[in-house]
Amino acid sequence: QEQLVESGGGLVQAGGSLKLSCVAPGRIFSSAVMGWFRQAPGKEREFVAAISRSGLDTPYANFVKGRFIISKENAKNMMYLQMNNLKSDDTAVYYCAASLSPGPPRVESREYDFWGQGTQVTVSS
Repeated sequence: QEQLVESGGGLVQAGGSLKLSCVAPGRIFSSAVMGWFRQAPGKEREFVAAISRSGLDTPYANFVKGRFIISKENAKNMMYLQMNNLKSDDTAVYYCAASLSPGPPRVESREYDFWGQGTQVTVSS
């Protein structure tokens, strides 16, 4: 089973920053649209951000626009999520995902084929 691996989660105070990282197997990373999702306790998994194969198309969920930045480093098969001005509502498990579907980045989790185990982000108020 191909596996994506997230890192960088932790505990941070409201207003602080964290940077999440995700590494993927090369044969997946080179062909995939990559994305970040999150799931808070008692809530459904929701889209956070995605990045196209070229890196030029980066859709964001409205609730993170202006605060989070998605990027990737092709040479290292790495994707990142820089999270700034964190709020208590951002507390969740954050998942890295890869989609082999053709076309632009998707926001639906069902469009993603590979997932990481998740990394916990806790924001204290």
